[in-house]
Amino acid sequence: MKSLNDKSLFREAGLIGGKWVAAGSGKTVDVLDPATQSASGIVPDMAGAETRAAIEAAASAYRDWRKKTNAERAALLEAWHGLMLAHLDDLALILTTEQGKPLDEAKGEIRYGA
Repeated sequence: MKSLNDKSLFREAGLIGGKWVAAGSGKTVDVLDPATQSASGIVPDMAGAETRAAIEAAASAYRDWRKKTNAERAALLEAWHGLMLAHLDDLALILTTEQGKPLDEAKGEIRYGA
């Protein structure tokens, strides 16, 4: 996406265990902009192996999360909240491009989710 202020927010990979990865097969699927039907990006066409790896990584992350105190969890969630709001315009543009919703609606959804 050319018009993003922070291009690092747009990834064409899957996040598994803290690492950005492609599909083991190397296959991808186009993400189409509903307004233009043109490809706005790609996503990896992941299968069972990647799904199992993601589930294992999530289980491991949850074990670590459970050990955190309420104060530690709150600090992480506050940081996440701040990042979402700091990158509101870029995140809304990504959401609009991949889902076709109006920009103001996308911003509202991100604010609500933050």
